[in-house]
Amino acid sequence: MELAQIRMFKTVANLGSVVQASAALHCVPSNITARIKALESELKVSLFYREGRGLKITSSGEVFLAYAEKILALTEEAKRAVDPSSEPSGTLRIGAIESSATSRLPPLLTKFHAQLPNVELQFKTGTWPQLLEDIHQHRLDGAVIAVDINRPFLNSATFLLEDLVLISSMSSQPINTVNDLDGKTIFMWPEPCPYRVTLETWLSKNNVISPITSIASYGTIIGCVSAGSGVSLVPKGVFEQYQHGMGLVGYEFAELEPIENRIIWRNDTGQFPALEAFIHMIKQDKPS
Repeated sequence: MELAQIRMFKTVANLGSVVQASAALHCVPSNITARIKALESELKVSLFYREGRGLKITSSGEVFLAYAEKILALTEEAKRAVDPSSEPSGTLRIGAIESSATSRLPPLLTKFHAQLPNVELQFKTGTWPQLLEDIHQHRLDGAVIAVDINRPFLNSATFLLEDLVLISSMSSQPINTVNDLDGKTIFMWPEPCPYRVTLETWLSKNNVISPITSIASYGTIIGCVSAGSGVSLVPKGVFEQYQHGMGLVGYEFAELEPIENRIIWRNDTGQFPALEAFIHMIKQDKPS
């Protein structure tokens, strides 16, 4: 088993095509096919099966993929550990929940790229359980989430305290107290969104009953609220991003305490200058 085989296998698994993998790896398709067949022979299992014009990974392939990602991540870590210059370079894979990804992180990502152009920054969004699993499986190097998670393999640091804003359409009746929400339709991200948990706790403490519609997109939530179909509780950064031109009004309540957003990363990554530089920037340049 060779690293080149493992890298080819992972690329085909991600792209679902030998032809696309050959373009990404700059080698001929026949070479990739032969190397994967040799890997399957060594492992004594099928890693892929053909579906239409593409390839689908088998259940055995899914198991091997998790190990392949760890092996390749450790290989990159080893290269960084013996690099005498240790200058930030290579690939840095960062994830974030959508609220931070769309409102708070873009200026920092732009600054990071300007200061460290040799770092290839790969970025993805997801729910906090998805991002946590991606870090656990070495698919991400770090992620910004809005929950405080204690895991043996994790380090974390505060990114910012995010205020919460209840939003409604300017054409709707004002919301002065939590009781004004009674019976109103509320649009929120699906569970286990921490902002939704805060809202549900607030409503429950005040015996307010309102139907909550799950929508996994702030753009769609904002559109529904702007149309007067209901209200939502969103991070202040999201409200500030969308408030102009959308006919929105925001309400802040003392009972709704800010939610801490945190950057999390594995504590066993060894020397990783690019990640260390990103975490340093997160700590030093928190959004106001």
